[in-house]
Amino acid sequence: MDPAGVAIGALGIIAGEGTACCTGPFGCWLGEAYWGKGIATAAARAMVAHVFSGSSFQRLEAPVFAWNPASMRILKKVGFIWEGVAKQSVFKDNQFTDSVIYALLRNDYQRGLAL
Repeated sequence: MDPAGVAIGALGIIAGEGTACCTGPFGCWLGEAYWGKGIATAAARAMVAHVFSGSSFQRLEAPVFAWNPASMRILKKVGFIWEGVAKQSVFKDNQFTDSVIYALLRNDYQRGLAL
């Protein structure tokens, strides 16, 4: 929220079910006017710390549009590791595009590998 109470972005993790009960898809967005100020990185760090300190999640997954290097940099700063590319896995702007998959494991976070 900005000082006027207007949302400037969001981040979240969705709880899985069944065999995916302990894996959480992680995502965030931030309004363009707020890019480059460290806000998304700070928010992502806080969310990861909160999730791994008070939930049963063992793994956070973050798919990123292949054309979004800024989001990839944020994930790396927080400790997420590149796992691969899901070819043409997302339909956006009337075309298929690749997703780059990043993940962070609880064990890695607890060992201090996450920054």
